[in-house]
Amino acid sequence: MNSIATSITIALSKGRIFEETLPLLAAAGIVPNENPEKSRRLIIETNRPDVRVVIVRASDVPTYVQYGAADLGIAGKDVLIEHGGTGLYQPLDLKIAQCRMCVAVPAGFDYAAAVRRGARLRVATKYIQTAREHFATKGVHVDLIKLYGSMELAPLAGLADAIVDLVSSGGTLKANNLVEVEEIMAISSRLVVNQASLKMKRTLLQPVVDRIAGAVQ
Repeated sequence: MNSIATSITIALSKGRIFEETLPLLAAAGIVPNENPEKSRRLIIETNRPDVRVVIVRASDVPTYVQYGAADLGIAGKDVLIEHGGTGLYQPLDLKIAQCRMCVAVPAGFDYAAAVRRGARLRVATKYIQTAREHFATKGVHVDLIKLYGSMELAPLAGLADAIVDLVSSGGTLKANNLVEVEEIMAISSRLVVNQASLKMKRTLLQPVVDRIAGAVQ
């Protein structure tokens, strides 16, 4: 557990989430001293001597917060579902980094007919837990294939019949001759808080959480 009871550590990932988080942090009076896209530092100080930011992979944010290496973090709903959310307080949907989790197939593949006749589908995805729950609810038999990137390649290379992945504009699907056939859920990023930190550092953390909540609304 983070023993420094007089400071706050915030876990963030590079890219879209970091950029869209900056205005929310600013509303809480927190401004990072460096841009992680231009710096090699993984621990970034801020304008407040009692607040620092640690830069981690998006999929690792919940783990850093769960084990107290960070007091706060910002993670996508997709990441939190896969993680399970153990030991995390999730007080706020920040309504940033919005996209959707979808099922997509090659253009011309009759997905609806395959589901109706009870075909067993091979589905490639990074989001095993989400995909398993979705297809189980529908009663669709699937073999899930875990990949870590370039999901769109799987159907084109004959590895899978379908993919489950995040979609924003749909441009990447279209460029690879894939079509979205089902939306599983809307995705946005959430504020997550270490439960022990919230008790031990409430006077530090609660004002930050409240100001971010005000900025979201």
